[in-house]
Amino acid sequence: MHNRGLTYPCFSYRAELHAAQAPHLSDGRILYAGTCRHLTAEQTAAKTRTKDPAQRLRLPDTAVSFIDGHYGPYTQNLAAECGDIILRRSDGVYAYQLAVVVDDALMGITEIVRGCDLLSSTPQQLYLYQLLGFTPPAFIHVPLLMAADGRRLSKRDRDLDLGFLRQHFVSPQPLIGLLAFLAGLLPAPEPVSAKELLPLFNWQKVPHNNIIVSEKLLNLFKL
Repeated sequence: MHNRGLTYPCFSYRAELHAAQAPHLSDGRILYAGTCRHLTAEQTAAKTRTKDPAQRLRLPDTAVSFIDGHYGPYTQNLAAECGDIILRRSDGVYAYQLAVVVDDALMGITEIVRGCDLLSSTPQQLYLYQLLGFTPPAFIHVPLLMAADGRRLSKRDRDLDLGFLRQHFVSPQPLIGLLAFLAGLLPAPEPVSAKELLPLFNWQKVPHNNIIVSEKLLNLFKL
């Protein structure tokens, strides 16, 4: 991609990218302003003497569309809604968008099921699949599990970690049943095995909105 003129070095600091004047999308995501896109060779050489650059991919003013297996048609203009994305960080580590595309393609992945927080990343990844000559997989996004206060459950905050789950559930079956209820597969939370859920699964039953996991529900099976 570099030899095709599709990438360029970026010297922007994180603080600059998150500054109040930086362009933000309606959902709060930061849109890179293209500060380093048009640096001359002389400017690039001068900046390289004091800072290792990241590598960004020039995204065209093009709309990319695909049909998500759960949420349906989705379209995104790469330039207007993504901005040029980082392919390799300044420390030499390859960024998520590139790494996940190459990893999945080399492993022959044909279907991806993941959280809807990554729905907006899909058009960028589809563009990378195209540039690299890979066949893209089918994408299916699912709603996220949220805390009662509207905060997304996360490993970083140790939400529902194994220690918590062991305190609340005597065996895997009650937890599987609760998740199946939240996913719309069961009319009420009750112990069930994963195998028993197979004939009940249907994407049309799964909600589109994010799912609140209340303390009341968690306490139904508490030891």
